Amino acid sequence: MYRNFFLLTILAAFCALTGCANSNANEPEGQAKYIFLFIGDGMGQAQAAVTESYLAYRDGELGGLGRLSFTKFPYLGMATTYSANRNITCSSAAGTALATGFKTNNSVLGKTPDGKDLESFTYRLKEEGYRIGIISNVPVNHATPASFYANAKSRNDYYEISLQIPESGFDYFAGDGFLDFNGKDGSKEDIDRKIESQGYTISYGMEEYEAEKDAARLILCQKDNRKSDSENYVVKHTEEEEISLKEMVETAIERFSGDGRPFFIMAEGGTIDWAGHDNRTMALTEKVLELDAAVKEAYEFYLKHPDETLIVVTADHETGGLTLGCGKGDDIKWDKLESAWEAAGKKDITGDEENAKLNKSANIGWSTGGHTGIPVPVYAVGNGAEMFSGCYDNTDIPKKIMREE
Repeated sequence: MYRNFFLLTILAAFCALTGCANSNANEPEGQAKYIFLFIGDGMGQAQAAVTESYLAYRDGELGGLGRLSFTKFPYLGMATTYSANRNITCSSAAGTALATGFKTNNSVLGKTPDGKDLESFTYRLKEEGYRIGIISNVPVNHATPASFYANAKSRNDYYEISLQIPESGFDYFAGDGFLDFNGKDGSKEDIDRKIESQGYTISYGMEEYEAEKDAARLILCQKDNRKSDSENYVVKHTEEEEISLKEMVETAIERFSGDGRPFFIMAEGGTIDWAGHDNRTMALTEKVLELDAAVKEAYEFYLKHPDETLIVVTADHETGGLTLGCGKGDDIKWDKLESAWEAAGKKDITGDEENAKLNKSANIGWSTGGHTGIPVPVYAVGNGAEMFSGCYDNTDIPKKIMREE
C-alpha cells in the first residue's frame, strides 16, 4: 500500500510539473482559439460613461455602471495612445499600434516612421490556421480596418489600400463599402471588379450575401454603395443603415464557427468617432450602443466556449474631450437632449452653435472637435483576459493577444 501511495505521489508531482493534470484536448496552445477584438473608434471611458448615464436615465435611475455588456467584463486596463510623432494620435497611427505592436507617425498606415513595412499580427494568425475577419461599420479601406491588412504612406491612399485586400488572403471583410471607388481622380477601374478578379466575392446587402455566403472569401458591403463611394464622416441613424455592426459580427461567427477551426475577428465601431468629431451627444450614445450590441453577439459565443474564447474591447483614442458635466451644472438634463433628438427625427441638431448650446444646457461638455491624448480603457473576458489588467501602451495589446508578454 505504501509503495502504491509513493508511486501515486510521484505521478501527481510529474503531472503538476508537465501540466497534464489540467490538460484539455480542446484547449488552445498560446493565444486563445477564438479571438474577438472590438475597437470603438474614439470611445474613451467618458463615451461609455455617458452612454450608461443615458441608459440609467431611461430606466429612471442615476449612475449606470454595468448597463453596457463590456463594462461588466471582469478585467479592466488602461492604454496610452500617443503616436510616434504626436501626443495626440490619429486613427491610422493608433490602428497600426493595435495591429502591429509598433508606433508610427500620424497619417501613416502599417509602416514605420522611416517607411518600412510592418506586419499585422493577423498575418501570423493566418499562418497558424486562423480564419480572419475584418469588420467595420465604416468603409473597409478606412484607417482602422486597413491597419490590420495594409501598408501605406498615407491613410488617404484608399484605392491602393483596397488593392491589398485580396493580397491579404483573409477570409471575410464587412463594412460600409469603399472610399475612392475609382481612385482619387475617378479614372481607375471599379475597385470591386479589381478585387473580384482575384478570387473574392463582393455582396451588396444581405439578400446578395445570403445567396453568396458559401464563397470562400467574401466582402459584405451596404446595398446602397454598389458602384459608388462610401460616405466619409457622415453619421447616419442606425435604423437607416441596412446592415448593422451586430449583423456583420453575426455573419462572421456563422461563417467561422461551424467546424471548430480557430478564428480572429476585429470589429470596429467607427461611427462613434464620427459622432464625437461633431460633438453630437445623442448620436454618440446610439453608436456606442451599436457597438455594444455587436459585443453581445461575441459574448453569446463566449458563453458556449468560455475556455477557448477571448474578447477584448478597447479604443484607438478618445474623440471630442467628452465630459459628463460642464460649467457649474451637477445634473445631466437628458430630457432636453432626448426631446431635441427626437424632434429632429434622430438626426443632427441644426447648426454647430445650436448643438453646442444644447449640450451646455444639458450639462454635457465637449472640449474639442478632434481627438485627445488621454488613455483609453481596455475591457477583457475569457482565455487570457487577466493579461489586460493594469496600465500599459496600446502597442502592448497585440502582444498580449499573441501571448508574447
